[in-house]
Amino acid sequence: MTLFSFDAEYLERLAAGDPAIEQHFHEYFGELIFIKLRARRYQREAIEDIRQETFLRVLQALRRNVIQDPKRVGAFVNSVCNHVTQEYRRADARHPLLEGDPPPLADDRPGADGELLDRESREEVRAVLAELSDKNRLILTALYLEEQPLTELCRIFQVDTNYVRVLVFRARTQFRATLEKRRRKAAGA
Repeated sequence: MTLFSFDAEYLERLAAGDPAIEQHFHEYFGELIFIKLRARRYQREAIEDIRQETFLRVLQALRRNVIQDPKRVGAFVNSVCNHVTQEYRRADARHPLLEGDPPPLADDRPGADGELLDRESREEVRAVLAELSDKNRLILTALYLEEQPLTELCRIFQVDTNYVRVLVFRARTQFRATLEKRRRKAAGA
């Protein structure tokens, strides 16, 4: 993303509602706000709500001539975004679950499509493991499927803990490469 230098003419046109300038403003700051809020792990809907409220308040401030120095537009948008984010967080904290009956527990059993995906994933993992070298298959099976500790792998392969990590890294690398090759092949077919 390239930095944009704002000037008085830009702010005047934005306050006047110039569609091209508004489009640029929304794209420029919309992306920055999205990156900022995504890094804070907000949901997409919350990000969109905060972004729209931020734009509304900034445009209202522009129309009231609150911003005197065009070079400070970025800092102003950022501070308004921070305030809106804090208000959003406070509003969520004020509305806990309603008193009385506890909410019904979610059914965490996998649905038919979830079971199908799980089965397909297991079959894909088995197929990839079958293509690996015996040593790498043994390492990954012992570590991830049988959940054996690294100390047990050290004993099996007669290596120290530092070298077993190298062996695990190599096995995982071969697994990823084989999986990626299979997926590319399947996509091309």
